[in-house]
Amino acid sequence: QVQLVESGGDSVRPGGSLRLSCVASGGRNTDSMGWFRQAPGKEREKIATIDVSGGTTYADAVKGRFTISKDNARNTLYLQMASLKPEDTAMYYCAADDYFRMARGIPRYWGQGTQVTVSS
Repeated sequence: QVQLVESGGDSVRPGGSLRLSCVASGGRNTDSMGWFRQAPGKEREKIATIDVSGGTTYADAVKGRFTISKDNARNTLYLQMASLKPEDTAMYYCAADDYFRMARGIPRYWGQGTQVTVSS
């Protein structure tokens, strides 16, 4: 079993930046980790993933503004967010699983979420 705990969510103004963190624990190794988000009334969407070799993917909505990274020594996943927009407002979730489940957007292991609000 994998436990994931996110932090770093906050309220920021448009154009601002935030860094989300996700600390992973548990004995199970996973090939891939990622960030998802869900805004009120919308479906949850996958926004960034990183695999064991360091390969990354991004949703078009965040490409060029968000950066996913991982510190293996600290078992911590990060999401650096810049040029934030009101439409980035959502609950952000960390997730982990094997490569194929992550690629299909159906990881089994989830954090509890951290809220990001972008508003003037």
